[in-house]
Amino acid sequence: MASESSIVNQFPPELLAVICAHVYAAGLPPPTSSLDPLLCTDKPGIPTGLPSSFPAAHWPEAVVRNTLASLCQVNKAWYEAAKPWLWRKIEIRLPRSWLAIVEEVAGGDDEDVSEEQAAFMVDQTLRNAETAALAAKTLIGECSGDDEALELHDKVLERLSGPDISIPPELLTPPASRDPSPRRPRAKSKSPARWKLMRSISVAVRDVMERAHPGIYVPPPHDPHPGRFVRHLDFNHFRTIGMRRSVEEGVNNRFVTGDRLVAVLKELPNLLVFGATEYMDGALTFPVLKELLLRGSASRGRGRPSRGRDVVIPDPNDPEQEDLARRRECKDLEAVDLTGCVSGVFVSALAQFVNTFLLDRSDSDSSDSEDERERRRPRSRNLVQEESLTFPGMRRLGLRGVKSLQPHILEPLVLAFPHLTHLDLSCTRITPDGLAALGASSTVRLQSLALERCNWLTGESIRNFLVEAPATQDLRELSLYGDWTFPSPLSEEQLRDIVEFAPCFKNGQLVYLDLSSAPVTREILLNVCAPQPRLRSLGLSHIRDLELGAVAEFLRTKANNVEILTLVTSTPELGVASSRQATIALHTQLIRPLCTPPFSFSLTSKPKTEDPPTRLRIIELAPPLLTSLGAGAGTWRIIRSKGGRGWYVDAASGWVAQPSPDADEAAAKGSVLRRDLESGHPWRMELESLADANGNVSSGVGWHARKMEILHGDGLLGREAGLYGAVAFAYQG
Repeated sequence: MASESSIVNQFPPELLAVICAHVYAAGLPPPTSSLDPLLCTDKPGIPTGLPSSFPAAHWPEAVVRNTLASLCQVNKAWYEAAKPWLWRKIEIRLPRSWLAIVEEVAGGDDEDVSEEQAAFMVDQTLRNAETAALAAKTLIGECSGDDEALELHDKVLERLSGPDISIPPELLTPPASRDPSPRRPRAKSKSPARWKLMRSISVAVRDVMERAHPGIYVPPPHDPHPGRFVRHLDFNHFRTIGMRRSVEEGVNNRFVTGDRLVAVLKELPNLLVFGATEYMDGALTFPVLKELLLRGSASRGRGRPSRGRDVVIPDPNDPEQEDLARRRECKDLEAVDLTGCVSGVFVSALAQFVNTFLLDRSDSDSSDSEDERERRRPRSRNLVQEESLTFPGMRRLGLRGVKSLQPHILEPLVLAFPHLTHLDLSCTRITPDGLAALGASSTVRLQSLALERCNWLTGESIRNFLVEAPATQDLRELSLYGDWTFPSPLSEEQLRDIVEFAPCFKNGQLVYLDLSSAPVTREILLNVCAPQPRLRSLGLSHIRDLELGAVAEFLRTKANNVEILTLVTSTPELGVASSRQATIALHTQLIRPLCTPPFSFSLTSKPKTEDPPTRLRIIELAPPLLTSLGAGAGTWRIIRSKGGRGWYVDAASGWVAQPSPDADEAAAKGSVLRRDLESGHPWRMELESLADANGNVSSGVGWHARKMEILHGDGLLGREAGLYGAVAFAYQG
């Protein structure tokens, strides 16, 4: 053991960092999904990185975090290597864990000790920076003793006391040398932001060293706070249910408050992804939205005058300038998921944000009073008209279920993101004018789009957007889901134009498509629609007049790679007929022709097993029809979600990284879709256990998601758990 430890200790830090990076990457899903939930997690084994149901394509989140946490406890070298990856992704699950994050990242809520903490941080940062500078001095061949260290310390303090670097003198005094008497009167002052202190110290040390040694490299001071490592923050799993708190405690003593969230966000300069839910949307105040959205290039663009105008001179007494300078050094946010956020606090805060930063108020200024115009006027010496604010770094936006936002607030917000690739506007108040304005953008290139149950849209607006807008030419995932409550606004002629002329249908690149409640006919499927060889998940629910034979023929001739099909209350054979006739029609017209290999017989040699005509293995059906199916037939089992959805699943089928005996050499190198899993196979046993659970499963169990996966960029084929998973797989509507 001693020899092994010594060998590990000799590893360079770069090698340890690469090992920890691979551990973190083992928990990321592969680019191509198997479409199945992550099961068989008792013995995760080595992740395959393939679209594999078994073995798992990636490690569960808990395994990755436990592995990185264990590496942090080995020694200091492993701690420094694993810590950035351990903090890279933060998922808030419990209220106490959130309070611990606030304490660790932002220093807690106690304002009385903020000055003491700032002074201690300044002292430690000074020591670290001076040590690094002396080490750099040693590398160039000069000796550095105690006298040189003391001289450097004095010069740095003198530099920090200059007029151009504003650090309060009391913060430059070590805490141990202060008068500990509590009776000494002390004016309550607000310490500068920690980022500003560290930058000032770094600049001072570098200036002092460059004066004596021009061109010398001085590394930046070490930052002990973990906030700079965080790239991902979401509240998808956050709950306060079951804590036996009264209604008064839930209203007056919230765990996630706007002040705490702002304090944490200020310490996350490299944050790229943020997810919120209805359980904490009361904390999404106006300051929180500014910290989230006004980052990076958005802050660098604020105050920039239009071409040909005077230069804006900001007011140095403006309290917003310090926050603006700090946000300029942050990275742009890439993804925001606000699914289900409908609280009054959030709606009013977002309305204030849009009215303040996105809307042009020049037209309304003429009707306002002089006092109102003066109050909205920017505090600058030269008043000029600024360019419209945009967020070029944002790529993925999820606004599903944000029903309380009015169109005059929702549409300017969406249009402020000129480079979106994933957009979920399901169950919102988007209007035809807003959709047309989005389609007129020359920079938006959508890959995944969800317009589910948008009852303010018209069929003509959807048709024009999909057929004529350049923003939809590269679509690979499209959801136009509707049901009996909010049916699709498309007419048969409009749907025909979309299927025939829309680029996303013509190029055959769609992998996810949901046309539920749309007037899909046999002619549109078989004569108008182009072949869809990449299509893997197809939604055709709530279409009563569509024949089951037409669906089967479309899958066999034009979309034989479809693995998941939804037929909830669709087709006369399944939606109108009796339960007995429906079960017979399901097996005789759909399952047997499409999911059974052709029969072959030979007396002289072993017949070669051929693949079924299609890859269909999962069918979503209405709950009454699932009940009439009983325990299923053959290898087909009924798996119910945590909510009202259910699927008829072939338990003997799945993507397996272990090739089947009849697989050719090319298929043997990757994963294959096996349709003949033996009864003792781990994947088949997991599916059968889900069927026996009768809906007592986690929220992440299900297929054909209704919600777009925003945070990781997996789109409508992505997997989610928690509240996002319940919206995606459990809820019927």
